[in-house]
Amino acid sequence: MDVRHLELLRELADRGSVSAVAAATHRTPSAVSQQLRTAQRELGAPLAEPHGRGLRLTDAGRLLAEGAVDVATALAEVQARWDAFRDAPTGTVTVAALPSAAAFLLPAVDRALTGSGIDLRYTDVDLAEAAYGALTADHDVVIAHSLTSVRPAGTDGLVVVPVAGEPLDVAMATDHPLAVRETVDAHDVVDSAWIGVPAGYPFDTVLRSIEQTTGAQLDVRQRLVDNRLIESLVAAGDRLAVLPRFTTPTGDRLTLRPLTGVPATRHVAAVMRPDRARRRAVRQVLDAVVRAAEETARRHHADPAAR
Repeated sequence: MDVRHLELLRELADRGSVSAVAAATHRTPSAVSQQLRTAQRELGAPLAEPHGRGLRLTDAGRLLAEGAVDVATALAEVQARWDAFRDAPTGTVTVAALPSAAAFLLPAVDRALTGSGIDLRYTDVDLAEAAYGALTADHDVVIAHSLTSVRPAGTDGLVVVPVAGEPLDVAMATDHPLAVRETVDAHDVVDSAWIGVPAGYPFDTVLRSIEQTTGAQLDVRQRLVDNRLIESLVAAGDRLAVLPRFTTPTGDRLTLRPLTGVPATRHVAAVMRPDRARRRAVRQVLDAVVRAAEETARRHHADPAAR
């Protein structure tokens, strides 16, 4: 049994098409198709079948794709032991992270790993919650978030490590009538105009919880993804927004108030393929991420255990 055939089936399972596998592995689709035909011939069973305009794995193909995860994890464990024996957790570790979490995590990770021999490569990605799991096909560590669970949607079969529980507050201009309060609840904010985020993002889940609690429909005037832009618009007018506590600057123009009565904590987590999670260099990066989150929570008087 050729391990390369197992790796191909795993890639097909994760990426869903020959063309996607070809693009990720820098090959032509015809080369990937040829490898698949060779695998089927040598293993003596159909491993994929037509599905719509593409392919899907057969039961035999899925069995072998799952076996590929076991093989890769075992090899990664041996490599981790070897790195520990040599005391040399080196190599490149790629990290994809949502920007608002990356801002409070990655600078501290950079400082902690300076001189470690680990080459960190970052990508900032702002996506709906369910889209982060797929990024593990191309990145060692993916920093994702969810409002409803420590395990974000779309991460079945992946290793998920809780990193932080970050309060999501209601942002408003400092001269907004609600700014005089220490906290606000769903009924306090239901009649205000809002700047929201696209559906599927955790911050939008807070707005839907307010609607469910009050039975009213919120007046969402804009849906944007850039927190800096949202901050500027909120500070300049009378609209409200849900923004993360750890990285939202407050001062003369912008105020944050805790929201009570509805779930308003986002779970930030590190998501990884099982084999990559075994790499010693990846574990060292993960340890630095968790320490950065704990220090940030202490500065903002948040409960690290909320993660």
